[in-house]
Parts: sequence; C-alpha cells; structure tokens
Amino acid sequence: MSKRDFYEILGVSRDASERDIKKAYKRLAMKYHPDRNPDDDAAAEKFKEVKEAYEILTDSQKRATYDQYGHAAFEQGGMGGGGFGGGGADFGDIFGDVFGDIFGGGRRGGGQQRAQRGADLRYNMELTLEEAVRGCTKEIEVPTLVSCDVCEGSGAKKGSGVETCSTCHGHGQVQMRQGFFAVQQTCPTCNGKGQIIKDPCDACHGEGRRHKTKSLSVKIPAGVDTGDRIRLSGEGEAGENGAPAGDLYVQVHVKEHHIFERDGSNLYCEVPVSFAMAALGGEVEVPTLDGRVSLKVPSETQTGRMFRMRGKGVKAFAVVLKAILS
Repeated sequence: MSKRDFYEILGVSRDASERDIKKAYKRLAMKYHPDRNPDDDAAAEKFKEVKEAYEILTDSQKRATYDQYGHAAFEQGGMGGGGFGGGGADFGDIFGDVFGDIFGGGRRGGGQQRAQRGADLRYNMELTLEEAVRGCTKEIEVPTLVSCDVCEGSGAKKGSGVETCSTCHGHGQVQMRQGFFAVQQTCPTCNGKGQIIKDPCDACHGEGRRHKTKSLSVKIPAGVDTGDRIRLSGEGEAGENGAPAGDLYVQVHVKEHHIFERDGSNLYCEVPVSFAMAALGGEVEVPTLDGRVSLKVPSETQTGRMFRMRGKGVKAFAVVLKAILS
C-alpha cells in the first residue's frame, strides 16, 4: 500500500511556509490525539501519519530531500537513507560504503578521525494549559553521558598520556589489498582515532564519559503549544574524549483542559445559559485563565452563538465563548 503525500496529509500546498505547516499540524494533532480518541485505532494511525509528515516537513534538509525523491528517500534502502542531503550524492561516500561493507571498514577518508560530538537527546514534556499559556520553569532529570570528572574527559589516567597508533601511524586508516583493489578501512587498533591511550582512566575505562542522571531547570516560554521544541544547547550527551556535547531537545505536549479547548492563540469554552436569559438577556459569569468574569448576554441569543472576550486568550489574544441553552 503506497503512502500518502506528506503535504496532502497536513492539507497544505507544496510551497507552504513552516508556520502554515505548524498550524496545520497543531489542528490535526488535537483532532486525532490518542487522549481524545481512546481505543480508536484509525485515529491513532492518523495521528502517527500526521506526526511523521510534520517531522519531515519542518526539517529543511529532510523536506528538500522529500521534495526531490519522495518517500523513497526515507525508506530502508532508499536513496536518501537518512543522511542524504538536498543536493547531489557524494560518490566517494557511495563507493566507500560499498567497499567498506565488503572489507569490514567503518568510516573512510584520507585523514585521522576526530572524536565524535555527543549525541542529541530528546525529552518529552507534558504541560498543563495554564503552564503553556503563562510560561513556567520545570525541573527535569535526564539520563545521559557526562564528561568523566576523574580524567576530565581525556580517557587517560592523570599523569598518563596518549601515543601514536603503531598500526596506522596516526592516520586512523589502514590499507587493505584485494586483488587489483587497494581499499582504506578504519584502523582496528585505534578505531580510527590515530592514538592509543596508554593507561586508561579506571573510572570511565578510557571512554572519557560516564553514565549519570542530570538534573536541569528548563524555562518554558509563555505561549508554547503541542509540537513546539525547546533546544538546550550543550545539554545532550558528552562527546568522546573531550569532544563537544550534543544538544537536548524538549518536546512539548499540552494536556487537554477540562474547560478550554485551544486553537492557536484562541481559547474556546462552552457556557450554559438558561432559556429565560437567552430570550430576555442578562449577565452570566464565565471562566477565564485569570478567573471568572461577567459577560453580558443580549436578548434573543441563539444556542451556539459565539462571544469574544479580547485579551483573555493566549498572549493577550482572545477567548471565544459558545452559549449553550440549558
């Protein structure tokens, strides 16, 4: 069964701005979210489809790849793979991958491999509507890899050092001959680093990193919504042997509210109104995030009529009230 077009899933044009894509995602995510559709497999599948489309189309590189190659770029064995950029293929990488698979190589290249930057991490954070609208500070705990405080990330015991790898002479690569071919592969002795730690640190066993649960204070800006991401630079995993750390991305999910329904910057709620008040008019107290306020109901009000209260929504926008006759 062929997959639907990502733009079609979100209901946007192919030249849609990131803002339009984000707006469409929020609307559909609210509609199909599992919390609002319990035991509904069709809605769960729709939500998964919408989420996948959003993640591809809001990443500029992935979007460019998708526009050029379609779904094939992200399927296993497809042209894009996951590292394929928006331009053309790097033939050195293609041939390197082929020969590397045959002869057991890792990364290939003419020089020494640098220590790897730490991996990025993702943390899913649930917020109440009040927290999302007003902003807040949340304390979180993240299991991660941190720089070893004993060897300060070097991987070597204090007073010890590193020496040039005798197998690859510091290049990180070795040559292997197979008939007419001379193929480069990652040095098996130093794993491509070009250096050997003579006396590894006992605490981290030469890795330069240790497992730890890190406590962080995250400032949530006012007005965030489901699907928003907050980036904490350098709070991901520590890099190898002193390399830079990755980033931590906090993924926001706003829980359903028992009174209000949010659509962008507007809040909606239903207010019961008696038949007498709807016919003759009067005043009724209505809830807002800042407390209850009085609303004047004109005579001959029909059920379903919308009333707008300026400045009572998200970031001083609007809250819309629907009159319900009771």
